[in-house]
Amino acid sequence: MAQPADDDEEDLVFNVEDIQKIIRDNIELCLGGNTYSHSRTPQWIAIITDKTMSRIHKLNKPFKYILRIIITQKNGTGLHTAAAYYWDIATDATCTVRWENKFMYCIVSVWGLALQI
Repeated sequence: MAQPADDDEEDLVFNVEDIQKIIRDNIELCLGGNTYSHSRTPQWIAIITDKTMSRIHKLNKPFKYILRIIITQKNGTGLHTAAAYYWDIATDATCTVRWENKFMYCIVSVWGLALQI
């Protein structure tokens, strides 16, 4: 039985709200009430990356994903970052989640690039 056209179009949409929820859940699960630890940061990044990519993959959408994570101590210094994109605005998208507690900041960005099927 064929699916309605709306379902096909929905499969091609990078749903920012879904991705943001996945990211927030994984950051909170991993970092929660922790204090900043320079030595544990690589482990935290690996966990957040693995869990986020696993859950995004389960969405079964036709996208290539790129994920970037920054964890930095909250100590009064500044952090500036920028990105530029050349892509198809009709299908490709990005979302960024900024999370913080008393000790650190975590910034996670996910880019979804539609596969041409």
